[in-house]
Amino acid sequence: MGLTTLEDLLAEELKDLYSAENQLVKALPKMAKAASSPDLRKGFEKHLKQTEEHVKRLEKVCEELGVSPRGKKCKGMEGLIEEGSETAKEDADPDVKDAALIAAAQRVEHYEMAGYGCVRTYAKLLGHKSAAKLLQQTLDEEGDTDKGLTKLAESINVDAETPDEAESDGKVKSDKKKSRKKLAMA
Repeated sequence: MGLTTLEDLLAEELKDLYSAENQLVKALPKMAKAASSPDLRKGFEKHLKQTEEHVKRLEKVCEELGVSPRGKKCKGMEGLIEEGSETAKEDADPDVKDAALIAAAQRVEHYEMAGYGCVRTYAKLLGHKSAAKLLQQTLDEEGDTDKGLTKLAESINVDAETPDEAESDGKVKSDKKKSRKKLAMA
């Protein structure tokens, strides 16, 4: 398909997001399995449910616009997921691996936010109000997920900061975890 109009571009970008979200549906369970933090694992599991809803929402938008969501492979998401997969396979300190998984997940979220921001804007400009509203809803959820990952990183990164082998009796990391829990409760 040639891109001669903004409608064409909107259709192509929706297909790209549809592919990206479907790839993510397959990747998130693996990310959850690789996480050692129960909070991070729960976060990945929660985002999987959201992502499944994002797929359904994209299908609805495409149906409204008379566009098939299939037919394109999102190479950007494919690369981001490959990087995340490599991280998940790393032989690393569990806290450091969790910090790396968060970084990989945030790269995915930023990619998705950029894509949804564009298609939402195209839909608005083209007068597709219902589609724009649905796309904005997903964009908001992606932003919330990113903020949640940042908050989680603030505690997990504290644990990753001190390697196990540098501890003399395990007290340093234990004290940091207690401090982190106090901060989270405040």
